[in-house]
Amino acid sequence: MGGHGEGVSLEFTPTWVVAGVCTIIVAISLAVERLLHHFGTVLKKKKQKPLFEALQKVKEELMLLGFISLLLTVTQGLISKICVKEDVLMHMLPCSKQEAELSKHKNVTTATKHFQSLIPIVGTTRRLLAEHAAAEAGYCSLKDKTPLLSVEALHHLHIFIFVLAISHVTFCALTVVFGSTRIYQWKKWEDALADESFDPEAALQKKRVTHVHQHAFIKEHFLGIGKDSVFLGWTQSFFKQFYGSVTKADYVTLRLGFIMTHCKGNPKLNFHKYMMRALEDDFKHVVGISWYLWIFVVIFLLLNVNGWHTYFWIAFIPFILLLAVGTKLEHVISQLAHEVAEKHVAIEGELVVKPSDE
Repeated sequence: MGGHGEGVSLEFTPTWVVAGVCTIIVAISLAVERLLHHFGTVLKKKKQKPLFEALQKVKEELMLLGFISLLLTVTQGLISKICVKEDVLMHMLPCSKQEAELSKHKNVTTATKHFQSLIPIVGTTRRLLAEHAAAEAGYCSLKDKTPLLSVEALHHLHIFIFVLAISHVTFCALTVVFGSTRIYQWKKWEDALADESFDPEAALQKKRVTHVHQHAFIKEHFLGIGKDSVFLGWTQSFFKQFYGSVTKADYVTLRLGFIMTHCKGNPKLNFHKYMMRALEDDFKHVVGISWYLWIFVVIFLLLNVNGWHTYFWIAFIPFILLLAVGTKLEHVISQLAHEVAEKHVAIEGELVVKPSDE
C-alpha cells in the first residue's frame, strides 16, 4: 500500500506538503541570494572591484545553470520520445552493456547499501525515473525502437552539469586562496624594505660597485648546471618550482626591476599590494565558465568511451599545464639573470633587471 504513493501526481498531493516544500526551496534560494548580495556590498565598501566583478560572474553562471536546468526539465519529455533504432545506440558506450547485465544478477554491495541508507532520496528518485523511463520506452517499443536519451540519462546529465560548474567555481576560489597565501609569505620582505626606507633611485645613485657574479640573484639563476646548456637550464627551472621558487633575493631584484621599468614616478611602490590586486584582477577572468570550457566538456563527453580510460588520461592535462607554467615562470627569472650576467661583470649601484613582454 505504501508503495502506491510514490507515483502520485500533484493533483492528489496534500496542499500543506506542496506549500511546505515550496517554502523551504524559496527560503533557501532567497538566503543564498541575500548572502551573495551582502558579500557584494562588503566588497564594494572595501573597494575590491575585481573580486566584485568575479562575484557578478558567479551570479551569471548560476543564472546560466538555472536556465540549463529549466531547459532540461521542460524538454525531457520531448527528448525521451525521440525514438531511434537500437543499433544506433550500440556504439561508443561509456560502459559495457554485458558487464552491466551481469551486475544486475549480483547482490548490491555493502558500500552501495550504506550510501543509499545515508541518502534515501536517491533510491526514490531512481524508482520514479525508472517508472517514467518505462513509460517512454513503451512509447518507443510500439515502433520497435528505443528512446534516444532516457529520462534517467537526462537526470544524470543534469547532475553532471551542476557538479561540473560547482567544482569549477570551487577550484577557482581555491586557486585564489592558495595564491594569496603564497603572496602573503612575501609580505615580510616588503615590510622589511619599507622599514629600511629603501629608495630605488637612491640605491642606483650610490657609488658602491656591485660585483654581478657575487650577487645572490645571479648565483641562484646564472651560475650552476644550467649556465651553458639550454636543456639543463630548463631542467633546473622544472625542479626549482618545487623548492624555493621565489627567494628574498628574487623578490627584491624583481621588485626593483619592475619599479624602475614601470613606476619610476613612484619609487616607494608597495609591490606586495600591487601583486595582490593583480591576482584579484586575474581571478575575475578565470572564475567564469568560458565557451571553450563548455566545448572541452562536450569533447570529454564524446570521448568518454568504455575502454578508452578517458577519466584517467584527462586528469594529466591540468597537471601537465600546471608544471609547464611553473617551469616557464622559473625560466623567465633565469633569463633575466642571464641577460644581466652576460653583459656585465660589475655595475655601479644596485643590480637592476629589465622585465619585458617578450
